[in-house]
This record gives sequence, structure tokens and C-alpha cells, in this order.
Amino acid sequence: MYSRKTNASRATLTALIMAAVSVASQSCGAVPDFSGERAMDLLEMQCDMGSRMPGSPGHRTLVKAIESHADSLGLAFHSLCFDGADPATGASLRLCNLVIICAGEEAPPLWLGAHYDTRPRCDRESDPELAARPLVGANDGASGVAVLLHLAELLAETPPPRTVALIFFDGEDSGLAGEATTFCLGSQHLAERWNDFGSPLAGPAPEGLIVIDMVGEKGLDIPYEGMSLRHAGDWLEALFMRALSLDLPAFRPEPGRVVYDDHVPFIAQGLRAVNLIDFDFPEWHTVGDVPDVCSPASLEQVGRLLADVAFRPLDR
Repeated sequence: MYSRKTNASRATLTALIMAAVSVASQSCGAVPDFSGERAMDLLEMQCDMGSRMPGSPGHRTLVKAIESHADSLGLAFHSLCFDGADPATGASLRLCNLVIICAGEEAPPLWLGAHYDTRPRCDRESDPELAARPLVGANDGASGVAVLLHLAELLAETPPPRTVALIFFDGEDSGLAGEATTFCLGSQHLAERWNDFGSPLAGPAPEGLIVIDMVGEKGLDIPYEGMSLRHAGDWLEALFMRALSLDLPAFRPEPGRVVYDDHVPFIAQGLRAVNLIDFDFPEWHTVGDVPDVCSPASLEQVGRLLADVAFRPLDR
């Protein structure tokens, strides 16, 4: 992803959120418990595969692991592959967005997404030898995928009332620093084609897309992402109200950075999409992005929120 700071100011809804906490929630059924420890296991499993940049052995291993995970749970799995180009070299890349469908009867569906690829180089390192290494990507890549994989387990055991699509984006992190549109190759491709004939996402537009990225860091602090606030502010604020009602302190209802991430191509197509991200991550794009900097407690807060929204839509 690519980020810049925003100076936009917007009054927070803290008073409204605190009032909402006192109102009893209307549940659509029991929300399954999300385990941060289980998500952490799934994060470490990915890191054990090595770097997962497109075309690497680790990338191929992870694709197979996600497919096997869905198959073992009895959930529909779809691989949506296309040919792209490496922004740095121009070399051909075979990229594959992956979709797991947890089918429900009610409409509209909910989409939850994360990128599963890792950056080909640790370009924020000052040492050239370190900068040339591919990223392990514990937080930047594996954290969001771990949350989605554990959610798949919970939704398979306790089917949600409406369809939930878990989307694993490819080619998010191969871009060139300072050139935003060279990132998020998989989501750019999917956003333009999600409703094509034969697409597993075709049909009614979703309630919205929630993209999670870099959600495993210890001391997680997620503010309002700037593009999400600008284009889907009411829904984003409802999401943070839900987080506060669940006593999840990682979610801070104040304006934060503008981040070009996998939600932006869907916003461009007129869909409601938001990004949950803690971009103030010192180990971002360095060799220090390893499991030791991540926390089960952080993963659990994000997973609890998404599980709750899967069963209790924000629009109700």
C-alpha cells in the first residue's frame, strides 16, 4: 500500500458512540468467539513459508494452503487468475485473487478482504544488503490473512445469516514507492470485473467491503483511514461505533492517514469500501516485520469486530 498524511479535520462522533454503547444490540444470533491465539498460529504458519511475493515458492505454497483450508471446511473456493506485470522490472507476473464464499440466505452480502502477497524487497532499510531481501511480512500481509482464515473456520462452523465473501488480494505490495497506482494490482483487476458473468461475487452489490491490512502489531491503534472517511464515512463511523460497543480499544474514532490500499479500486467503481489499518508501524517494509512484533490480542480485536459485523450488519 501507499500512504500520505492528510490535514483534513472532522469532528469525531465520540459522544454519539458512547451513547450507542448504552443501547442494547439487536443480535441476529450468537456470534462465534474469535481466538487471537488461533489467528497468531495462522500468522506464523504463513511466515514459515518464507516470503510470499508473486512467483515465489512461498506464494505458491500459500495459495495451495488457502485452497486446502477452504476445502477442509466445506466452503466454496475460487481462484481468479490474470497476467500482470512487475512494476519494477516489467516482467510478466501471474497473479491470482482468491475468494472463499460462506453462503447465507439474507442480502446484501458482506465482503472482507486482505492481501496475501508480500513485498519483494525491504526497501526502507538503509543497508543495501538488507534492502534487497524480500519481506517476511508478518504484519504486512500475514496478519490480515490470518484473521480471514480463522473467520472462515468460525463461519463454516456457525453459518452467517447472509453471504460473507473472504477475498485474498494478490499483487498489493509490488508497487514503486511514490507511485500509488502501481500497488494493489489484484484489487484493481477484481474491482473492474467483480460483477462479470461467472464471477463468484456477481449479483447484488455488497453492504460493503472491509479491507484489513497491518492489523497484528503489538499496541494496535487504528484510526479512521482518510479515503474511507471521505467516501464511506457513515459506514466507517458505524463500524467504529460497533467496535466501541464491543470494548475494542484498538479502534480510535479520529481522522488518520490517507492510504492507497485495496479498498480504493472498489471506491472508484462506486462500491462502499473501507480500510482498517495501523500505518504507524516502525518495521514497515523492513526485515523487522516478523512474528515477534505481532500480538494475538491485536488480531483478536480485529477478528472480534469482523465476526460481529458478519452476523449483525451495520446497516441495521
